Amino acid sequence: MATKTISLELDAYEKLRRSKIDGESFSAVVRRARFDPADARGSSIISALSALNVRDSDKKAVTHWEKIGLPERTSSSSPWEGDKAS
Repeated sequence: MATKTISLELDAYEKLRRSKIDGESFSAVVRRARFDPADARGSSIISALSALNVRDSDKKAVTHWEKIGLPERTSSSSPWEGDKAS
């Protein structure tokens, strides 16, 4: 398998090293890593969405769906399931 050498600042290396499980390679640690946004709180998400300059028509649509509620989901038969009548 091909490899690539990278440089990390010491704090990043220590974070990666602390994430290792006994016998695990750094590649395995990176593969299972989650790279979530640094700030994923509800208030920060709302602030980010507010900054997107939502159009009035979109705001009206959201208001409409909030008033009437979302329809209940129903499942339909899958064309991949085949005929179960037999």
